[in-house]
Amino acid sequence: MTVIRRPRPAPVRHRHRPLCGRCPGLALDLGSARTRAFVAGRGMVLDVPTVTFPGSGAVHPVQRGTIVDTPGTARMLERLLGHRLPRIGRPLVVVTSPVLGGPAYRAAARTAVGVLRPRAVLTVPGARAVALAAGADHVRPLLVVDIGAHLTEVVLLADGAVTDARHTALGTADLSDGTPGELITEAVIGMVTEMLRQDRTSLTRTALRRGVLLAGGGALRPDITGGLPGGLHCAVQPVPSPHTAAVRGAAGLLTAAHRHPPADGVL
Repeated sequence: MTVIRRPRPAPVRHRHRPLCGRCPGLALDLGSARTRAFVAGRGMVLDVPTVTFPGSGAVHPVQRGTIVDTPGTARMLERLLGHRLPRIGRPLVVVTSPVLGGPAYRAAARTAVGVLRPRAVLTVPGARAVALAAGADHVRPLLVVDIGAHLTEVVLLADGAVTDARHTALGTADLSDGTPGELITEAVIGMVTEMLRQDRTSLTRTALRRGVLLAGGGALRPDITGGLPGGLHCAVQPVPSPHTAAVRGAAGLLTAAHRHPPADGVL
């Protein structure tokens, strides 16, 4: 009698699976003044004021780069985005974060976004998202200045990572009462000067020789940007559509994040 021996099945090895490539992807920029959202395959679906309506009036749950009302932010996201996402599949969400927001901001953002039943919530520094939207070379040192409605950031990137950052609770909305734009100009120059003085390397000086990348609504204000080239002694270049650059850069990370999700949740 002939005995046929069948090969034994190979042992099963558990591997880390990438996030589902068929699940919807959502990029989100929670600004103090406006909330913007980009859905993979559909483009920009949201660009509205960042407000909630718990009673008879509007409340701002995000103020000067800080989520001050996490439940209110969650209610806002559910109202604005709950009906815009596919019912089948849980979204991968990439949220921009202020560079100096730290773990507290990232934790609050993840909690608020939880109302959308995400498969995962990843965060990316807003300045890095801006550089990605601009198609900038990430290897060489780069200075990004993001002038928002209530917050202005100056960020030094090298090899795609944040190496230094400054911010001030000042933005374009503060100019509505007749305050001159030069106030923001001087603040940016002061922050860059401080970076130069405290930098023990040549990264900041190298970045300045390359020029400064401008983002945020303030990049479209000549009363703010006009004095920057002379004050910084370098070229200053606004990114295309600077007010939406952060959310577009975050959207560009969705595909890569699906394939290789970071272990710490920070892109």
